[in-house]
Amino acid sequence: MTPHLTVAIAVIVIGSGALHAAWNAIAKQVDDRVMAFALMGFPQMLFGGLAVALTGLPGRTAVILAVASAAIHVGYELALLNSYRLGAFNQVYPIARGTSPLVVAVGAYLFAGERLGVMPLAGVAVLAVGLMSLALSAGRLTRAELPAISVAALTGLTIASYTIVDGLGVRAAHDALAYGGLMFALQGPVFPVVAAVRRPAARWRDRSLLQRGLLAGALSVLAYGIVLWAQARAPLAEVAAIRETSVIFAALIGMVALKESFGTRRVAAAIVIAAGIILIAA
Repeated sequence: MTPHLTVAIAVIVIGSGALHAAWNAIAKQVDDRVMAFALMGFPQMLFGGLAVALTGLPGRTAVILAVASAAIHVGYELALLNSYRLGAFNQVYPIARGTSPLVVAVGAYLFAGERLGVMPLAGVAVLAVGLMSLALSAGRLTRAELPAISVAALTGLTIASYTIVDGLGVRAAHDALAYGGLMFALQGPVFPVVAAVRRPAARWRDRSLLQRGLLAGALSVLAYGIVLWAQARAPLAEVAAIRETSVIFAALIGMVALKESFGTRRVAAAIVIAAGIILIAA
């Protein structure tokens, strides 16, 4: 089946973006983010174990890609954890998510043979301008902002990396459930093991922390499960671009729930980023 983007797939992926922004906002609000990611690992392990038990392992190529993806996802979570420690949600999240479609567009061309037309290429250029504008949202790049922006860009590179690997993996598996289940089963245990060693037992009995961490984990599984399903049916660059409309949901969450000042420059930059993403998906 030739990958083809439909309106239904686009709408479902936009919903995935909203879920993704929601679980990231929950993780940002938790002071102990190592514990947050550790608790998120339990829904991932539960879903992954059940999926693998139901479907069995995918083929050898898909297994290798799932192992690689799980390792990249751990690196992504480490980078994300540090970006939220260093910067504001409504700046680092759009930079991280907006960087990804640029790299995915190139990676999909090199590794999946997907070629972009004139409109998507224009979208790449517009997106690049939007990202630069957001990085310079204070009018100039200050020394204080540089660490957060650098880690956010690194986070975007890890997002692009696992997006490309998972796009290839889910197609090699011919079964999004089998591939996604294995990937989550491999990824899920890492942070729980780290937290078990580095955090006292009392932290595991914090009811508020438990509720938020497990909710974020469930949302992350649902959000990325939708993406894997879509990657098996539509071009990787288009799915990645549409998913990153999550930057708009993140902007709203940052203003309303996290009480972060967005400012005129950041609003304008977010609009440019969204326009670039839409053009890439055109």
